[in-house]
Amino acid sequence: MKHYGITGWKNSGKTGLVERLVAEITGRGYSVSTIKHAHHAFDVDHPGRDSYRHREAGASEVILASRKRVAQMTELRGAPEPELDELLMRLRPVDLVLVEGYKRARHPKLECHRVETGKGLIAPEDDSIRGVASDTSMSLHVPVFNLDDSGGIADFILREVALD
Repeated sequence: MKHYGITGWKNSGKTGLVERLVAEITGRGYSVSTIKHAHHAFDVDHPGRDSYRHREAGASEVILASRKRVAQMTELRGAPEPELDELLMRLRPVDLVLVEGYKRARHPKLECHRVETGKGLIAPEDDSIRGVASDTSMSLHVPVFNLDDSGGIADFILREVALD
């Protein structure tokens, strides 16, 4: 399954760009899924709910299903975090998976950059970064896009994964 990363430092605009790219690319008739990496604990469930109670009781996996959606929660319980390739295998086939985060993984990525974060660029030191989307103009060894140019960035990614 084709996948492409959107990476960058915290508050660099990754989530907003992924959101706009999903809308742009699905609007062109492609199916898209996403994977988001979090560096912190998170919970998609709420204390007191049945599924939460199942996990708290010790269930390794809980699937919550309805007419509108299915959610699967897996408790690692000390096991190592799954690698990106393993997570990709869990998804139903789609045309493209946009992967947010995973800075250090070796898949092709576009880096988001905002001057206000005060962080330097990752791209000069990482050859898996194939382009940069920024709020400032710059000259680099890879294509540079305006962070708000969702259409141009979508064109670039679709060419990169041979879906254009």
